[in-house]
Amino acid sequence: MTAILSERRGAVALLTINRPEKLNALDVPTLTEFEAAFAALEADPEVRVIVVTGAGERAFVAGGDIADLDSRKGLPHYLEFAEAIHRVFARVESCDKPTIAAVNGWALGGGTELVLALDLRIAADTARLGLPEITLGLFPGAGGTQRITRQLPLCRAKELMFTGEPITAQEAAAIGLVNKVVPKAEVLGAALELAGKIAEKSPLVLKLLKRTLRHGADMPLAAALPYEQAMISLVLDSRDAHEGCSAFLQSRKPQFNGT
Repeated sequence: MTAILSERRGAVALLTINRPEKLNALDVPTLTEFEAAFAALEADPEVRVIVVTGAGERAFVAGGDIADLDSRKGLPHYLEFAEAIHRVFARVESCDKPTIAAVNGWALGGGTELVLALDLRIAADTARLGLPEITLGLFPGAGGTQRITRQLPLCRAKELMFTGEPITAQEAAAIGLVNKVVPKAEVLGAALELAGKIAEKSPLVLKLLKRTLRHGADMPLAAALPYEQAMISLVLDSRDAHEGCSAFLQSRKPQFNGT
């Protein structure tokens, strides 16, 4: 069975982690296949937004393969699984194209860490998210300790990691871990609808906006503000910026082409 399914729906691409019998748990072969599929979509100029979801009724991604982790020692883990998952999640996070998680079920451990690497998150009302590694004598090791403390209040991030207890989709929305909660049957449709709205925007401007947000977040404010000033000035050299302004003045819908 193919571990990753990739399909195009116009300017929106859908990647499905397809291991429902393992609750879409991540192992090195799955990560390798995901990386290749994701890279192909990054390189495809016709794709403007990427949606990620899990196959089956139960899980988005239930985490890593526990039996596989139990078989490992530190250095092989560092060089193999940890190297792969950090590389893949960093690629997802740094992608110039907007990304959306359609969290259709359990997102635990590596599942929540993948959510943290994606830009926007739509969750089913039955979804559960969490970082339960502490209950296994571990802690989040796929970027979770670093990304969650940059996205949530520190006390809430620590609570999730120290207790290992999952939270509901509604609780995740309340603390800002997900954007929106919808009925389970509507989660993929809602994610694709959001993707479609974003896909209508300028892909060039979205790329530069994402870079401004990503790099500016690592700068002191005194440096980030001039960086923003330079980036928005760069945007004004694009056709799309002037197409958007002209369309507004002419009361018509803009036609962005990414130049």
